[in-house]
Amino acid sequence: MVRVTVIPTARPTFAVEAARQRAAAARDLLAGLGADVRGPAGLVMTGQDVAAAAAFAGAAADLVINVCASFSDASGAIRLYRGLAQPVLLWAFREPGPVGDRLWLNSLCGANLFGHAIVRAGGSVRLVYGDPDDPATRDTVAAALSGQLPAAGVTPHDPGRPRGAPGAARHAVRALRGAVIGLIGDAPPGFTPCEYDPHLLGELFGISVRTRTTGEFFRRVREVGTAARDAERAAAQAAQPTLRTVDPAQVSLSAAVTVALRDWVDREALAAVAVRCWPEFPTLLGVCPCSALSRLADAGTPTACERDVYGAVTMLLLEALGSGPTYLVDTVDLDTAANVIRLWHCGSAATTLAADPARAAQSVHCNRRIGVAGNFPLRTGRVIMARLAEAPGGGLRMLIAAGESLPEPNRFQGNTAAVRLDADAGEFVRGLVTGGFPHHTVLAWTDVRAGLRAAADQLGIPVCEW
Repeated sequence: MVRVTVIPTARPTFAVEAARQRAAAARDLLAGLGADVRGPAGLVMTGQDVAAAAAFAGAAADLVINVCASFSDASGAIRLYRGLAQPVLLWAFREPGPVGDRLWLNSLCGANLFGHAIVRAGGSVRLVYGDPDDPATRDTVAAALSGQLPAAGVTPHDPGRPRGAPGAARHAVRALRGAVIGLIGDAPPGFTPCEYDPHLLGELFGISVRTRTTGEFFRRVREVGTAARDAERAAAQAAQPTLRTVDPAQVSLSAAVTVALRDWVDREALAAVAVRCWPEFPTLLGVCPCSALSRLADAGTPTACERDVYGAVTMLLLEALGSGPTYLVDTVDLDTAANVIRLWHCGSAATTLAADPARAAQSVHCNRRIGVAGNFPLRTGRVIMARLAEAPGGGLRMLIAAGESLPEPNRFQGNTAAVRLDADAGEFVRGLVTGGFPHHTVLAWTDVRAGLRAAADQLGIPVCEW
């Protein structure tokens, strides 16, 4: 009998009961296929849960499966799987919620984050994507029990596609030298893609950072005067009338966040900002900064949530190459039949990137249920995805992909784009997870791939292009 360790991870801010039901169904499927299933029966959500699960992860097993019952940060993955000789099979579920609702699970993004952390630590992962009642998923799991793990996604290498003009790329790279990125807070715990090497940042790009703790920034927010706060609130409501449907106290506090951010950008000539947007903003300040970040982005300052520094640098490079406004997104959904992935984040997109900017609604945050965050679909048309990411063995690599953003209702509360990829969408998702790429990519609506390739050549950064 095949010995299988199953550890179901989740986070309480998502739809816990739906996560619990799918984790139990996954366990039942494995047992029904004849596996000797071991591991915690309940969801692993707290540090105490992870400590208890570590006893199972360290035990001998023929197959180790991490069921990503919902999104969770990779702290557990680092604790559980560091030094594991065999691949970890990450099992992600499809999104069960209705159109327009929040992401109930965000399971695929959780698997992506786990994959980055495990591969970064020297391990390896495989991916199963699908629900336990899906016949194709059953076949994949049955094959894994017989020793036939799903194939790792092929990490593509530079296919030798056309380069842009060397002079234009050189000018774009040179434009970044001397740029300063404002950072608020540290990377969230377990968000390994949001960690960065400041020396590499300086050597490759000539970029430096200015840092503030969340506490320091919150003091600046509280010091914003009534007149400045009221003026920003009035300007925001004139541009975004749906703000009148949000709690006025939270709209006012969001306006103060915008003022404090804008003052900092202006005073220190910041080229971009990267903000630790949770948990302290909602839990200590009492507001989500998404709409404030959107207001800065609309005014021309790239903004990255979750204090993603390399994400912010990618945005700056794309815009220096002529991409126009960009947005930092998660890959949260895969429709293999339509060759579509859905790209999403929780509501900080510039309203100029909306499918209909006049109807770029503002609302509460999808998980925290307080203001203020955008809730609108993203622009349609040709798009590219790019990301500067850590390379195995050191340095950086450049991820590039392209496709078509399709018209559809906002699938998930926040900002969503349904993108039909030029490449095979299933291969892209497998490569993203098993290749250890970050869960964040940058979405742009102008094709600057040729310039990206040329800039990567000049910087000595390998290109991974689908």
